[in-house]
Order: sequence, then C-alpha cells, then structure tokens
Amino acid sequence: MSKKRRVFDIDFEADTPELETKSIGSERRGPMASAIAENADAMEQRLSAEAAIRAENDRLAHEFVALKKQGLMTALVPLSEIKTTKLIRDRAPADERDALDLVMSIQEIGLSNPIQVEEAEDGYELIQGFRRLQAFKFLQESCGEEYAKIPATIVPRGEHLTKLYRRMIDENIVRKDISFGEMAALAWAYLATAPLGVEDIEAAVNALYPVSNRQRRTYIKQFARLLRRLNGDLKHVRVLSRAQGLALYKRLEDNPEGTRALRAALTAKPDRTEQDELEIITQFLKSKPESATGKSPKSAKTTFRIGTGVAEAKCTAADGRFEIRMAQDFSALDRAALERATQAFFAAIKSEGSGG
Repeated sequence: MSKKRRVFDIDFEADTPELETKSIGSERRGPMASAIAENADAMEQRLSAEAAIRAENDRLAHEFVALKKQGLMTALVPLSEIKTTKLIRDRAPADERDALDLVMSIQEIGLSNPIQVEEAEDGYELIQGFRRLQAFKFLQESCGEEYAKIPATIVPRGEHLTKLYRRMIDENIVRKDISFGEMAALAWAYLATAPLGVEDIEAAVNALYPVSNRQRRTYIKQFARLLRRLNGDLKHVRVLSRAQGLALYKRLEDNPEGTRALRAALTAKPDRTEQDELEIITQFLKSKPESATGKSPKSAKTTFRIGTGVAEAKCTAADGRFEIRMAQDFSALDRAALERATQAFFAAIKSEGSGG
C-alpha cells in the first residue's frame, strides 16, 4: 500500500522555478534619470573647462604683468596719445636729408625699432624715439591714417627720473651720434628736475653718465660750464666738436671778458645756420684775447695760501670765481654752518668793497 502524499509536502527542488537575480545598476533607467545623469556629466565637464580657462588666464595675466615690469610689452599706440613734455629732448631737429632717409625707410620696411613710452594719466610720455615719432607724424599728414599708430614699447609707469633720462641717453651713446654739447645740455635739463642729492652740474653729470670714464665726464662738465657762460646763445651746440668746444671753454675761462663779445657776435645773426655759428666761433678763437684791465689774461688771477688750523688752504680768485682747495671734506660739514660761513664771507667782501 503506497503511502499517501500529504497536501503540505512540497518538493522545492522540483516545483520551485529558478529565480533570476539582477543588480540594481543593471535595471533600465527611466528618461528622467538619464537626463539628470547626462546633465551632471555635462556640468562636470563645463566646470573643469572653466577652471582650466581661469588658470590659463591667471598665468597669462601674471606673464603680462612681468613683461610689462620689464618694459617688454609692445603695442600700437595712437600718435595723438603720445606727449613729449616729461623729458627735455636729447636731439635737435634732424637735417632734411636724415629725416627723409628715416621716412623712406619706414615706408619701405616699416619701423624695425619701436619707440619707448611711459604710461601717463591721459596717454603716454615719450622716453625714446623722438625722431621716429616725428617721422610717423609726417607720414600721417602726408600719407593718411595708415601711420596714425606707431609701434611702442611700454615702460612701467613711475620709473625713477634718472633711469628715464639714462634710457634716452644710452640709446644715442650706443648709436654714437650724440655730441658733448648735447650731453651737457641734457645734464642742465636733468638738474632742473633732479631728485634730492643732485644739487649741482657735477652731480648731474655723474648721475647721468656713470659708465663714462672720468676724462669723458670732465669734458661734459666743461661743455656744461660753457653753455652756462653763454646763457643759451649757442643754437647749434650739436655740431660743436669736442676740440672746438674745449678750446672755446678754455678761452673764456682764461679771458672772461671775451664772453660779451662772443655773445654779441652770435646774437647779431639770429637766423644763423650751423655753418654760420661755427664760422663765428672759429673767428672768435682766432682773434686776439681782450682784457678789460689791460693785463695778460694769464695774470688775471690771484692765488694765495692761508693756514686754517686744520689744513693749509689754497685760494684762487678770478673773474666770476673764487676757489678754495684743501684737505677737507666739505660735504661732511653741516649745511647750515656752511651757509653761515658763506654769508659771512660775502658780508666781508661787501664791506671791503664799500670801504668799510
């Protein structure tokens, strides 16, 4: 007799279907979930791209600032925005042939050497390239707006005045076309606006021409004294050679009375050319020195020595000059004390002259 099967006997192996297992991630996503995922991916890519752009912009900005500080930034600057007032120009107007050669060169091959400008409140100040700027202005007037802008290196704003003058001077020294007279005129211009510590023409020359040897600086100082003695009556100092200038300086130092005659000869011909001025100077140097006292120019000096209790002082008196030489660093003395001593000296001279 077979055993009856009970109702609740279940054969799990036979009756239970095999279950399928699926991971959550393998289930198909709905349209909304797919859109959200795609948007998140796009957002991540955009943020990454923006971060890369910001990093590149920061790098370029730092590079721009560094190049600008080094004066290596070049741009096309409108001529109308460039001023020439900050620095006294180092060059007299070029002759017509030189100006024409420069203009033709710019037309044919462009400007190979940009000018230098400094940023200003309402534009730019010219540092180097006066003749190049003048050539572009001429071309703008004659050829049109093609030359309304000039290639320029932008020098950082706020550079020391001495450095700006030296930039301008060094360019012409390298080109070897700046005369001793022009260098002397620049020294006087610099002295007029020089910083504290540059109080006489010797200090101005030393500050502007530190790389020149001692003899060269001496020549520049002698030319500077010559310009002061002639009080601006030399119109064409650029063409005065070193030999002529030094000869003229020595002549007027030894014979100050001749200064008035030379100035009269120069001012008598106000429209003189360079050649006219050189001829006037040549004739003056050939003429016999005059002396208001009838004495030889060499005897128009008084030299004596006095004891000071510190060191012996050698004193030299001449027309327009009184010099004291001794083993004493006068720059180390108190300025107020020097002024009082100088005032006492002039008071004594005045009293002696009036017979007091």
